[in-house]
Amino acid sequence: MSGESRGSQLLPVLAQLVRFLRQLEGPDNPSSVALAVLRRLSEEGPARVTDLARMTRASQPGMTQLVGRMEKSALVRRVPDPTDGRGVLVEVTEEGRAVVIRTLAHYATTLDHLFDELEPADRDAIVQALPALERLAQAGQKERAG
Repeated sequence: MSGESRGSQLLPVLAQLVRFLRQLEGPDNPSSVALAVLRRLSEEGPARVTDLARMTRASQPGMTQLVGRMEKSALVRRVPDPTDGRGVLVEVTEEGRAVVIRTLAHYATTLDHLFDELEPADRDAIVQALPALERLAQAGQKERAG
């Protein structure tokens, strides 16, 4: 591993963790795309379907279908765009916010159980690396924003 780049060492680990979290999806937990949409709406407020599709790299018809399913489940609602009389925005409902909170709590609890299986030195190393990983994620967001 010493000859590999840092990125090529980190990538398979992140991919395994993402796959693991996606396996937690089920009838009680939204898909990763639905969760991303609900989180975005909870944190940043109402958005157009086109913006949600762009954010998740989904097609606009696919996002329209997802929003329709989430609307039927009372997780989101469509509201008039105050800046464009013809436009419609999607906003999260209280039930949608509750789903985000519940899902993230489930993910955290699951990860906590995994932490319990690690040696104390490994747990400490991961916790100590979190600020640097957060800065790495922020650098990626800045680069993507251009």
